[in-house]
Amino acid sequence: MGRLRSFVASQVLQIRKGDRRVLLRKILHILLLVPGVVIVLILRFMSRWVHVRFGQLLSHRIGHYAANTEVYLCRRDTFPGDRKFVDLFYNSEPVSNEQLHRMWKRVITIDPLVRYLYRFTFFVPGGSEHRLQMGGFLDRDTGALMADTLPHLTFTREEMISGTKALKGMGISDGTPFVCFHARDPVYLSKNFPQYDWSYHDYRNSAINNFLPGVEELVRRGYRAFRMGSLVGEQLVTDNAAIIDYASGGSRSDFLDIFLSANCRFFVSTGTGLDAIPMVFRRPIVYVNFSPVEYVHTYVRESLTIFKGYWLVKEGRFMTFKEIIGSGAGRFMDSTDYAQHGIELKENTPEEIRDVMLEMDERLNGTWRESEEDEELQRRFWSLIPQSELNGVVRARIGADYLRNNRNLLDL
Repeated sequence: MGRLRSFVASQVLQIRKGDRRVLLRKILHILLLVPGVVIVLILRFMSRWVHVRFGQLLSHRIGHYAANTEVYLCRRDTFPGDRKFVDLFYNSEPVSNEQLHRMWKRVITIDPLVRYLYRFTFFVPGGSEHRLQMGGFLDRDTGALMADTLPHLTFTREEMISGTKALKGMGISDGTPFVCFHARDPVYLSKNFPQYDWSYHDYRNSAINNFLPGVEELVRRGYRAFRMGSLVGEQLVTDNAAIIDYASGGSRSDFLDIFLSANCRFFVSTGTGLDAIPMVFRRPIVYVNFSPVEYVHTYVRESLTIFKGYWLVKEGRFMTFKEIIGSGAGRFMDSTDYAQHGIELKENTPEEIRDVMLEMDERLNGTWRESEEDEELQRRFWSLIPQSELNGVVRARIGADYLRNNRNLLDL
């Protein structure tokens, strides 16, 4: 009863502070309380035969909307014990991508009324058994389940026709390979969620024009390239017609964000939200300027990663990977953490980014040749990454030239 009284009191307080829309929404919430609790009680009784759970999809961030949901589905399909549940979902607001929302609705049940049923479980003894948590580290596919399963998302025939037509409209004919490339900058979050201070994420930002030497070489090899993003700060400086600034050119749409990312030859990114789309569609990914080190996507098959350098300002040198892991800096998720420990993150050079892009191209074409030294460098690197809630099965690789040129960072 205490929780119920607290709930009603909080609703009344919010009504007093809000406008007419808040009033109507809260009245609806209160009116649904009694029948909602009754429904949850019935479901508690029925759970010995069928167990219904309610969960919130993290749909306000495209990376979590894609990755968390896909990892959940892979786990459900892989472990028989999870199949006895009937899971119903609601979206957080605002929905980051309407096309992704439409596609998920073809796979799982998403309904706004589930939000109320989820909340009503707090008023029923044992109600926690009906709550499905979709946050935390659920986007970390530590068992590499995606590497051995097919994507849960698919395009309809009409969507494929529409996407192919859009590609032709941008000068890309059937069979022409294309890559997508994307660098995180602060504009998207600051424009969409201005009520928050996002500066703690600034350590993840990268300069998009440093990608151009690699992209231009790929174009010389017959590719077309799309600079991705919905809201971007830095403008792309190129007059190459084969490099399309999709993010700023006026053709951007929720549909094409998904279609291009899902159908590219490979995707080049910095470990940000949008690259979860090629991940869940099992497309090869090149991660550049990646940090923090321990968050490397060990589980993404056909991925290559190179890291930002951890520069010790007072000592005038880069930290080794052993030092990064041992000091805890491999898990720093706040720009102030780096500053307080005297660490500056240094971006990869345009040459490093170019080399790892070309390595991916050659691997996919079957022309890449691995040496025994390359294999030994890979083993030395992965021996330094501890298994944890972040990482388990290793299906990824580190850029070969990057390791060759940074052997000293592998010192034990």
